[in-house]
Amino acid sequence: PGALLGMAAVVVAAGWGESAQGRGGAAGLLRAEPKEEQSIDLIGKNEIYGDTRHEVNVYVKVFTNSPFLVCMDLALSQERIIDPNYLWIGPDGRDLEGQRHVNLTETGKLMVMGFRESMSGAYICTLSHKVIETTTQEETEMVEAYKFMVYAYREADHAYQVSVRFSTTGCKVTTNSLFFEKLNKILNNTISHLTCHITESSYKCHSIRTPKNGLQHELFVNFLVNPFAPGWEEVCHKVPYDCEDVTNKRVRQAAERMGKFFHQLRQILKHEFHAVPTIQYVDNSFSMTPIDSCRPGFGKNHHTHQNCASCCVVCGPGTYSPNNEVTCRTCARTRARIYGAKSC
Repeated sequence: PGALLGMAAVVVAAGWGESAQGRGGAAGLLRAEPKEEQSIDLIGKNEIYGDTRHEVNVYVKVFTNSPFLVCMDLALSQERIIDPNYLWIGPDGRDLEGQRHVNLTETGKLMVMGFRESMSGAYICTLSHKVIETTTQEETEMVEAYKFMVYAYREADHAYQVSVRFSTTGCKVTTNSLFFEKLNKILNNTISHLTCHITESSYKCHSIRTPKNGLQHELFVNFLVNPFAPGWEEVCHKVPYDCEDVTNKRVRQAAERMGKFFHQLRQILKHEFHAVPTIQYVDNSFSMTPIDSCRPGFGKNHHTHQNCASCCVVCGPGTYSPNNEVTCRTCARTRARIYGAKSC
């Protein structure tokens, strides 16, 4: 078994020369809750309009700039506005005018720069303007308020659960454990340059009665392809801010390399050996499933954040996440009053 796997590893290494460098994803990605009158084109222009009827949810990737939050609704933006005046209040209740981390335009648009989890919360704009009666020239002061709930988010960290099966001569032969040990070693060597490694590996042998071939024995092998092998932090130091993009790209490459490995293994067993090996790969048994995790202080909530369901959104006040789980926990007694809490 060791010789067979070794040959397959050489074939894969020679024929799968993907670069380990590069980064996936687009910087400054934003997500906003679409409204009936708000088209994707307007979101694409990096502008999100307010709505007097309800708050607008906006999701900003950490360390990027938010889209421009426009202090009016889409309908009002198509009209002439007389003597407009804009007042933006941040999550801390303070006037945002003059603060260094914001870009405020003279037309009432707000951009929050270098967005962090602590910047999450309610951004409220009050627009006051005049309406002048054409015949009497009477002036009326109009006031509208717009509320944007802005949340920091990260992309989920991915790992891949991999399962594969091999036929064997029996469940009590010592060859099975030797084969499994060698398989682990070679797979780790195959993906080590991607700073990924195999974790939670295990196998079980089962006896299976089939209608045509009688009693057969198969090894059910399972393992996790993890992107956080020793050295991954050094790789992240070369990348500004959003390291999850890099680790996700690397673990995806590692999982693809796994598929290549087992494809090559099948070809070697089929064409290169005249004698039938005692352990054989079961055709089309390779499968992989992504497993998501979130960084501490972030979690997923499909109900609260339906328009960013795949995101790891910052934990809101009263909740926290101390580890890499995918959900924010509710504080039992002491309530966390900040966004992104890692403890109560």
